[in-house]
Amino acid sequence: MSNESPLIQSMRTAVAAAPADVPLRLHLAELLLGEGLGEAAVAEAAVALQHAPGDAGARALMMRAMGLPAPAADTAGTAEEPEQPAAHRPSAGFDWAAAENEVAGAVPPRFVTPATPPGPGAGAPEAPLAADGSGDPGDATAWEVDTPGTVTLADVGGMEEIKERLEAAFLAPMRNPELGRLYGKSLRGGLLMYGPPGCGKTFIARAVAGELGASFMSVSINDVLDMWMGNSERNMHEVFETARRQAPCVLFLDEVDALGAKRSRMQHGGMRNTVNQLLTELDGVGGANEGVFVLAATNVPWDVDIALRRPGRLDRTLLVLPPDAAAREAILRYHLRDRPIESVDLGKLVKVTEDLSGADLAHVCESASERALLDSTRTGVVRMINMKDLLGAAKEVRPSTDPWFASARNVAMFANEGGMYDELLAYLKRKRKL
Repeated sequence: MSNESPLIQSMRTAVAAAPADVPLRLHLAELLLGEGLGEAAVAEAAVALQHAPGDAGARALMMRAMGLPAPAADTAGTAEEPEQPAAHRPSAGFDWAAAENEVAGAVPPRFVTPATPPGPGAGAPEAPLAADGSGDPGDATAWEVDTPGTVTLADVGGMEEIKERLEAAFLAPMRNPELGRLYGKSLRGGLLMYGPPGCGKTFIARAVAGELGASFMSVSINDVLDMWMGNSERNMHEVFETARRQAPCVLFLDEVDALGAKRSRMQHGGMRNTVNQLLTELDGVGGANEGVFVLAATNVPWDVDIALRRPGRLDRTLLVLPPDAAAREAILRYHLRDRPIESVDLGKLVKVTEDLSGADLAHVCESASERALLDSTRTGVVRMINMKDLLGAAKEVRPSTDPWFASARNVAMFANEGGMYDELLAYLKRKRKL
């Protein structure tokens, strides 16, 4: 291309800006042919024919560039088809298959289509390249967005205090956009949920999406982190762009301590850049995050970068504790609903499972089922799951929340800057765990 004239270089720039403009591309091919660059002219004519397969002018130009004889001129036109200039008349008897073979290597095919329509069992066609043209088809990530679900806070058993906090601090302004606009409240927000593992933070996030009638998108570090420099930041940006396109959307950042860890403790610059990108996306410059409600969950809030807690980002917090009595009853009912049970005293079972998380309660029901199953295989007589099975399982299951409270107690007592963990301290005092 260095031997091309400035005019041709300018034309190439114009064609690159409008690749589907067939007349413009043919004009470039004419200029190339005029300067003796036949192969380049053939390549441009071939691309023009891909955009307009029936263009007679493109065919005639390709023939001239390939040194083939010009088409014979007709003596006159017909009433249905007016006479065309010689350069635009189709040639009779021209072997187009041979011509295609001749120029097959001039330009690569722009589209690849299956030779025969795929049948019911056929595989899907290959995925396109990433939007920026980089990488192979596997690099393009499709972010999964769930449609508005039917799960609402009414499906969350008990936890009335948590529901009230969510309603006052988060849901009420979102449900009343007109009132929110009156008070200058934008349709965006960020909430950080923290607490011991297995206590229902993800379920609460889905319930919030159901309350708002919003789409739900769950993202973890595995969805964002990439080994190649710059890809993690790009993935983070694409996550938020997808949520913005799906607005109203609840974007749930699971284990946000991994996505937004304290930068002061990081040794790798790439991860620091990812945290910086997360902060930028949360800011949503120019109101880009309208209708995107960011919920984040973590078991270790003390490891989250303090910049994430700045007003306008994840500026509200919610402590999600082990389920209370009403919640434990609802969880136990749910996990026993399809199992064969008899004479189960739920009230007694709720009392002996205090301090167990939702995951612990599911394990109790599973262990009780195993006891009854094993007993049935030993005796040869199928029997129901009874209270003895459930109480025996509950006695064996240790609260998985105990190690978390052991760590959280020290943080709440000695690193409670700005009263961030006052709610946790009050719970620990009430449970006499200090």
